[in-house]
Amino acid sequence: MSSLSWDVRKARIVVTVVAAIAFVSKMALAANTRGPADVRFFWGFARAIARTDPIRIYAEPLPWLPVYNHPPLASWMLLGMEWLAQQGVPWRPLIRFPACLADFVTVLLVFALVRRRAARLRTAMLCAVGAALCPVLVATSGYHGNTDSVAVMFAFAAAYLLVDRGRPLAAGLAAALCVSVKLIPVVAVPLLFAAAWRSGNRTALLRFTAGFSALFLTVWGPVVATVPGGLKANVLEYAGGNFSFWGIVRFARWAGVPEPYVQLLRGDGHFLIVAAIMAVGVWLAWRRPADTPQAVATVLALLLLLSTASGVQYLAWPAAGLFVIGLWQGTAYAVVVGSVATSVYSGQRPVHWTDTEMAFGALGWAVLALCVASALRAALARGRGRAPGAALPPARRAPVPATAPVAGTPAADD
Repeated sequence: MSSLSWDVRKARIVVTVVAAIAFVSKMALAANTRGPADVRFFWGFARAIARTDPIRIYAEPLPWLPVYNHPPLASWMLLGMEWLAQQGVPWRPLIRFPACLADFVTVLLVFALVRRRAARLRTAMLCAVGAALCPVLVATSGYHGNTDSVAVMFAFAAAYLLVDRGRPLAAGLAAALCVSVKLIPVVAVPLLFAAAWRSGNRTALLRFTAGFSALFLTVWGPVVATVPGGLKANVLEYAGGNFSFWGIVRFARWAGVPEPYVQLLRGDGHFLIVAAIMAVGVWLAWRRPADTPQAVATVLALLLLLSTASGVQYLAWPAAGLFVIGLWQGTAYAVVVGSVATSVYSGQRPVHWTDTEMAFGALGWAVLALCVASALRAALARGRGRAPGAALPPARRAPVPATAPVAGTPAADD
């Protein structure tokens, strides 16, 4: 066994132990706190699904509950959780378990992804440890417990399987899972298709498409065939609540922009924003397919940066991915935005931010903008002097920069 291989194993052990400690800590927080209103709302959704079924829930009147805006796979997940709750499993930690477990897996993915791209193994270890200890994820997964972290995990799993492991079929399945849990990572799906197309392997795109289509049709098909109107209104057209404590809508209202223009931005305008973000992602993946994980991280960060909706749990979207982009990016976001999330949740008022919290939120938005700008600049710099998508050695074997193999090429020792 080479000394470098032993170093990799030691680093992986450190990352796994820290990730496990973070997971246990989040679950302890989940078991000992009431959580926000979403914990109660999810119980209401689960009971409604148990009374009807995971398909017709989109056409079911739900008095005293908010709009059920979750994709079909989340419905099946809630049905299973409702059964476990009826068997005596406490609901509060149960509903937050998927997000906490997803964070654990995402930390391992961050380590694997950065290890293949960073100049030093230590950087990969620090990025993964940073993702594990990120206060944004401690707050959103351990306290809030929505499905955002689960969707993000599947998005990065898809990029890892496609680019680093050369398994486009499994990557397609992961891509379908990510948008079937929560629609947010839909901005990453086109770039994954672009990366598969540009892989240089003629079967990669076909296998990725087959995996994605088979699972997507299995999960979404029955709902589309049965209650298409409810699915469209509740999920596809959902624009978020009317809160505006973060982002461009907050800035517009601070600036005194007339409300009709703000509502236009939050209405049809947000579809244009999503389309533009997708285009950026496709451009990044098409330019360098080997950097698809960074492209996924960039579009998730862009989505929060330009989001017209506000939700504290949304702050989880870029939290882990920024560590894939770079250590300082992930750390800066974790410190600034983590302080905001911790303050809001500590006061148990996730939809009522103080002026101070909104001011720090604006600072966090500026930090996120700087992180996105640095990611785009790095993407442009990496493209100079070599053909788009050119791949370097597939795994970290020596302290020199390396990127991943293109899809369809088996990766070495991971």
